[in-house]
Amino acid sequence: MEILYRTFRMRLENTPTDYVRYLHDEISWNSRLVAILGARGVGKSTLVLQHIKQHEDTQTSLYVSADDIYFSTHTLVELAGKFYQEGGKALYIDEIHKYRNWSSEIKNIYDTYANLRIGYTGSSILDLEKGGADLSRRKLEYRLPGLSFREYLAIGKDIHLPVHTLERVMAHDIEFPYKEHRPIALFKEYLKAGYYPYFQEDGYYLRLQNVINQVVDNDIPAFAEMSASTAQKLKKLLYVIAQSVPFKPNYSKLARDLDMNRNLVADLMVYLEKAQLINILRDGTHGIGSLGKVDKIYLNNTNLAYALSDSIPNTGNLRETVFLSQMMQTQIITSSSAADFKIGELTFEVGGKNKKQKQIREVENGYIVKDDIEYGHRNTIPLWACGLTY
Repeated sequence: MEILYRTFRMRLENTPTDYVRYLHDEISWNSRLVAILGARGVGKSTLVLQHIKQHEDTQTSLYVSADDIYFSTHTLVELAGKFYQEGGKALYIDEIHKYRNWSSEIKNIYDTYANLRIGYTGSSILDLEKGGADLSRRKLEYRLPGLSFREYLAIGKDIHLPVHTLERVMAHDIEFPYKEHRPIALFKEYLKAGYYPYFQEDGYYLRLQNVINQVVDNDIPAFAEMSASTAQKLKKLLYVIAQSVPFKPNYSKLARDLDMNRNLVADLMVYLEKAQLINILRDGTHGIGSLGKVDKIYLNNTNLAYALSDSIPNTGNLRETVFLSQMMQTQIITSSSAADFKIGELTFEVGGKNKKQKQIREVENGYIVKDDIEYGHRNTIPLWACGLTY
């Protein structure tokens, strides 16, 4: 226990608090069980440590990582019991997906210690948890995506803008310091290296590739209990996708090319989506995007395109990727038979500054989202402004 406390204090001392991400204020931290899920590298650990540093009593709080060597000879239940006996009130467990049988032990702790608040972070692949303890009625679950363009501006450029609703963006009610900064140049920087909070550190793409490898080589295979051969196929599939996106998936062809079962291809796609390495765009046939037929596959964000592509990513692909990546955090977005995307009754076609109205001319509530323009007009929206919505 002493080693855990010492590690916790060291982590706390090295945690910056100059910028705290938007999700912090949406979390009900006083609830008995809080889950924060998201992709590796988006800042879940930092968010929890910032909260402890600024809002908790550090004498009665403890932060641990589920892959700490301590848990090779001790259980979470043991830790919670000792911590509670010593007057502990808030226990935060990082990377819970690395702990076997985590859900049943969390349930045990929750049911045993009524006065102990529990928070945990984990990979978004925990969506796929089957069996074990049912925590759904006990926990409050939150999702942390990568940085929006708005957050990138705040952290990297000290440009602080409010969150803009989609309605504000469509009405061209945009707050931006045009006199001091050019949004297009900043947006291009963000597309290359701005989605993950460590973009200011040296060796960004090397770090990003290490994160990708950790997810594909370790996180998903361990969680899904994959064989080594299946894990290798998962990695091959990701790199095939990276060279092809966005594309309409042909699972049979992919299965032949990768020498695997068609159903396995579909399963691996789901793992990659839940781990937030890819986004799957579905049609609206069932009213809810997640239930519709798969229409296109995208990488999760444009930074991944630069990290995984063998060449300079296609500009058109980047435009569609960033629109989907930014808007899906606040909207249900589906494919459109007439254009690129639909959000409710609204249709969006994404393109460059010379994009014409032809594709949406016969569409009611149609909008053109253009790259390389600073200002919108009527039904034309600047692509960069879509990055201000969270």
